[in-house]
Amino acid sequence: MSEQLLTVLKLCLLALLYIFFLRVLQAVWSEVRGPRPTQPGRPQKADRQPRNGRNLVAAIPTRRQTAAPVGSKLVMVEPPEIAGTSFEVGDELTMGRSAGCQITLDDTYVSQLHTRVFRREGRYFVEDLGSTNGTYLNRNKVAAPTPVNPGDRIQVGSTVLELT
Repeated sequence: MSEQLLTVLKLCLLALLYIFFLRVLQAVWSEVRGPRPTQPGRPQKADRQPRNGRNLVAAIPTRRQTAAPVGSKLVMVEPPEIAGTSFEVGDELTMGRSAGCQITLDDTYVSQLHTRVFRREGRYFVEDLGSTNGTYLNRNKVAAPTPVNPGDRIQVGSTVLELT
């Protein structure tokens, strides 16, 4: 092989290593930094638009919108080892791996501060807090604060909870 070809290959390998290193730093920084603050009463824009061009939240089929009663609970449905465990929602409840969360989940697919369920104007909403793997409401990815009705299921990692 010629000396010039080896030099070009070395430079390509070096560039790939730098790109990999920057992606790792970006992932770590997004976990450490936590969620961006939102203004109350103003929904967040969806991070991505689906291929059909419709808004992710608008694509979610809606059921009859009912106000959840004060004192509602989140009941764990899956995994079976912790099924039946319930948590009072109150005004706000956070989920994640961090010890500061009201619901601490020991799951590698869950971020430190993954999601929150909160009450506004008598209704409950679920919001993903910038997690890596996302939060799902009735198997639809949550892109902005989304209303949660009694009977709806929230999935965080491998944990599924139901609002009662």
